Amino acid sequence: MTETTLSAIRASDEYAARLAEFSDEWADLHRQQAVLDARKARLLARSAAYADAFADATVPAIFPPAERQALSRRSTCAALAMATRIPERTIQRATNDAERLVNDAPAVLASLEAGRISARHAQVITDQLCDVPAAGRAVFLEQVLPVAEGATVSYLRQRARVLRERLHPESITARAVRSEADRRVEFEPAADGMAWVHLFTTAPIAQGIIERVEAAAAEARQAGDARTCGQLQADALAALALTGVTPEDVASNPVLPHPIEVQEHIKPTVQITVPALTMAGVSEAPATLDGYGPIDPETAARIAVNAPSFTRILVQPETGAVLSVGRSQYRVPADLQRAVRLRDSTCRAPGCGRRARACDLDHSVAWEDGGATDVGNLACLCRHHHRMKHLPGWNLDHKPGGVLEWTTPDGKHHQTELDPAPF
Repeated sequence: MTETTLSAIRASDEYAARLAEFSDEWADLHRQQAVLDARKARLLARSAAYADAFADATVPAIFPPAERQALSRRSTCAALAMATRIPERTIQRATNDAERLVNDAPAVLASLEAGRISARHAQVITDQLCDVPAAGRAVFLEQVLPVAEGATVSYLRQRARVLRERLHPESITARAVRSEADRRVEFEPAADGMAWVHLFTTAPIAQGIIERVEAAAAEARQAGDARTCGQLQADALAALALTGVTPEDVASNPVLPHPIEVQEHIKPTVQITVPALTMAGVSEAPATLDGYGPIDPETAARIAVNAPSFTRILVQPETGAVLSVGRSQYRVPADLQRAVRLRDSTCRAPGCGRRARACDLDHSVAWEDGGATDVGNLACLCRHHHRMKHLPGWNLDHKPGGVLEWTTPDGKHHQTELDPAPF
């Protein structure tokens, strides 16, 4: 055996030993994470139980009993969200998942606590379990848990769906009708002037949309368009959404025309904040698209041309400040509403991203308690946080400079500050 061969063997043995250390530590970290995830689930389920138990004591009796329980739960979730800087809806969903895991699938929780499965495995099981009738849940868990302990998440998801169908006494047709009620569209900002639009709809419609944009992209490619297939598909869908049919067209003509066969039916209504120097053409400072954030000046100019309902707000170029337009009356006049919504951008509760234009204008110090109707006493709060502000244990202090200090029922303090000018 040559020296080269011996060196190769030694290197191979050292690599194998190190790899064994890495894989062992990696597996151990995953087991520890599973234990922590199980503890989180137990804590969230316990917090929900306490919220239910103390609902009558913590929420005013002016609310109906069912609403008191819901408000108590949301108050608890809001406090947990603010303590960890996690979106409130994320905590709410995690709490619902935790209750299913702790109360309906204790064997799955035990497997998670032992590190035999991950939180993602447990999530797949509880997602399917929630739609399995009570009579079939024991059989479902008995059969699906061994699969989870020896399979990847994707394989488990496939097997769990098949098993759920097999055990479900209700027809898939009836369930499809019920699930159709959950259809929706969601907007997700991305970087560099881009964004995602997510559509949740029935499988046939989703498949039909994909086939249509693929066909449109293929036709364009055959005609010599140099854009990539992905770009063409995205552009085809955007063209259909913005220049395609309206509800009135569908009512009068059930045949969906091709985008190139229709006129522009849908016009965007947008609000853009533009630095004065950018509008004058002497600066490249970005504009701000309401609900998204910074966009380039050229895009802002195109939107301004195409949008028939367009609000352009010029701001002081050095600070981006908007002057106060206070009034000595309770009703907030239109110019003051615009100033406060522009200043706040979103709901001013910690972690809430609801757009300011969809929020209430709240008097931080109530009008009947002497609060003024001016920018120093008004803040944008979504309806949920507006109501929560008035629950026992909650307090909102409007400090100078637009700083809001929230106090939660557990005595903790959380501040929200105004975003700096984006240019």
